[in-house]
Amino acid sequence: MNFRRKEQSLFNNLMKNKEYIKTDVVIVGSGVAGLFAALCLPKDKDVLIITKENTDECDSMLAQGGVCVLKDVNDFKCYFEDTMKAGHWENDPDSVRVMIESSQEVIGTLIDLGVDFDTDKDGKYDYTREGAHRRNRILHHKDETGKEITDTLLDIAKKKENITIVPKTTMIDFIEKDNVCQGIVCEDEYGEMGSILARDIILATGGLGGLFLNSTNYPHITGDSFALAIKHGVELKDINYIQIHPTTLYSKKKGRRFLISESVRGEGAILLNENGERFTDELQPRDVVTNAIVEEMKKFGTDHVYITLPTMTTEQAAKRFPNIFDACMEEGYDITKDKVPVTPAQHYMMGGIKTDLYGRTSMAHLYAAGETACNGAHGKNRLASNSLLESLVFAKRAADVIADDKSEKPENYNEIDLSSYPPKEERQKEFKKLIMDEIKEKDKDFYDKWCNTQG
Repeated sequence: MNFRRKEQSLFNNLMKNKEYIKTDVVIVGSGVAGLFAALCLPKDKDVLIITKENTDECDSMLAQGGVCVLKDVNDFKCYFEDTMKAGHWENDPDSVRVMIESSQEVIGTLIDLGVDFDTDKDGKYDYTREGAHRRNRILHHKDETGKEITDTLLDIAKKKENITIVPKTTMIDFIEKDNVCQGIVCEDEYGEMGSILARDIILATGGLGGLFLNSTNYPHITGDSFALAIKHGVELKDINYIQIHPTTLYSKKKGRRFLISESVRGEGAILLNENGERFTDELQPRDVVTNAIVEEMKKFGTDHVYITLPTMTTEQAAKRFPNIFDACMEEGYDITKDKVPVTPAQHYMMGGIKTDLYGRTSMAHLYAAGETACNGAHGKNRLASNSLLESLVFAKRAADVIADDKSEKPENYNEIDLSSYPPKEERQKEFKKLIMDEIKEKDKDFYDKWCNTQG
């Protein structure tokens, strides 16, 4: 049955009755990449977005620091070099160029859509700086920039007649034949399975932090797209390039780790060891700072170091970083006066499903965007606050290609046997093993250091 914009109850009924659901574009994931792609598609395209949990439970909501932008042409060379250097010069130069050159247009679109970036006392945008940036080029909304952007896009998407968003629905397989993607198989919150057929499919499922014991990601972000890519022979790139963020709030409790953004260090926070000594330049690339912290922990036999923000008063910190300040206070620390314990945790995926500059994967009509994709923009280590920008830029480019494609696509797929799929728990174990085995094969040292403590 063709699925145009209707109530979610119809979607659930179609799932229950095992009917094929047909749409023009299905997008898996409701973060910044998925939502922006949907909004960039033309109004005559029926778009179905499925998301694994509720729409507000995506990692885009957690992005604290900000979003980079090319302030003027004179900053291009510096910005380009900062990105390449942070990525150990393993970045794809064309991807970096496209990202930077597209930044002003994309940020302008966000502002036009109503995203509220912080301004200074004169009403001008307040650009900040983070680790490995030599200049202030990061726009922000307090310490919840990702939430501001995602909420704005989500509110608009919900009002669009051509966009339907269905939460608590998980992709469990690709529908493909002869290396042409025809859709996806999914499972809803009630355990009902169904098939969605679409002309084009965009994967925007985020990274894989849910596979790790300590991660800043939501626990349901488990790399489903990567596991399915491995099963179906879709090309991956740099699957072992996984970023460990140096500063998350230390806790012995299980669950998602609270990120203390790099922007705090950009505003003057320093790192201290057990002796209260500063031991590194806090504004180096993330992997360098992480390694320095690990060495200090080894030296003192501890599982954390400390961060403090001596350059701000309590009032200033509470205004600039309200969520971070409150999280620290809940643990009994005033970050401007106390030493707050922090420890590294898995944070971001630089690698992923290999794409070109338009989000196209090695399978026809299958696209990837955001953290799920690897177009080479980040190299081996992502520069701070490039993630939201990269997601937005390449999501739009994928949407533009889909909109311009007028070629014929015949429906050609084998009948889907929904009864052949294993139970959820068995499927999750299989997916996790596929991904971890791939990481281990690519980089055993990283696997031994970080993945042996996966969740």
